[in-house]
Amino acid sequence: DPSFIGPVNLGNPVESSILELAELIIKLTGSTSKIVMESLPEDDPVRRCPDITLAKKALNWEPLVPLEDGLMQTIQFFRKL
Repeated sequence: DPSFIGPVNLGNPVESSILELAELIIKLTGSTSKIVMESLPEDDPVRRCPDITLAKKALNWEPLVPLEDGLMQTIQFFRKL
């Protein structure tokens, strides 16, 4: 809908924890970085899973690239810089 105006969540609707993402990035980059756990702020969201219903409806959009593939493409892009 070209007349649509407003904020829309975009992202991967498959829920992942920050720890899972960090571990995946370490694996994909071959990094020797260590993950350091810190206390979370009180207002930190418990769940991190975007609701992309509006993106599907208003923009006819949904992600086509799996998370791991997209991360690998991003890593390769930055390695070329």
